[in-house]
Amino acid sequence: MRAVNGIGHHFRNDELRQRALTHASTGANRDNERLEFLGDTVLDLIAAEELFRMHPDHSEGQLTTAKAWLVSRETLAEAARRIGLANQAEFGRGMAAEAAPRSVLANLYEAVLGAIYLDAGLEGARTWTLKTLASAFAQASSAGQERNHKQRLQEFAQSGGGEPPQYNLLDQRGEAHRRAFLVQAYLGGATYPSAWGRTRKEAERYAAMEALQVIEAEPL
Repeated sequence: MRAVNGIGHHFRNDELRQRALTHASTGANRDNERLEFLGDTVLDLIAAEELFRMHPDHSEGQLTTAKAWLVSRETLAEAARRIGLANQAEFGRGMAAEAAPRSVLANLYEAVLGAIYLDAGLEGARTWTLKTLASAFAQASSAGQERNHKQRLQEFAQSGGGEPPQYNLLDQRGEAHRRAFLVQAYLGGATYPSAWGRTRKEAERYAAMEALQVIEAEPL
């Protein structure tokens, strides 16, 4: 078996590795688009199964939100950048590895995952995914919820044609390793109940949730 530096998987079939790292811009007959399609589906299964196992108390909606963040272009592009996939990929003229957009990086990640699935089966694909997205799995629940509450409040503000919500830091307490933050959402001239969090981002998420509860309770 051949060791591939950077990717972190020993490919039995090196042609799969080469194809996964061949972008469509090269004009090659066998680029990575089919592997990208396969990897996208494999990732959905692995992410859903792992989140289901990690969070036995989460509702279907919470799991869906967490998975959406985990498999997002942003998350996958960051993983691809950390592994250095763009530097190992083959691009056509006009596209440089160091300037590869986020969508291309995310697609590279999915294509490599698809290749690993064909090379080593579901268990091999799962091992690589859990290794390369370890930090993302650890953050998925809180990050997904943060995006959900804050995004909903942002969408509410935009629907009324107003300014985006602001999050004001009211207080912070504790030592560096045990700090707490108090944040209040401000929107359309109104302030909403404040909320504490272990980080400022967490406090902003809870503040957005408090604001949404007030807004949704108001009569139409």
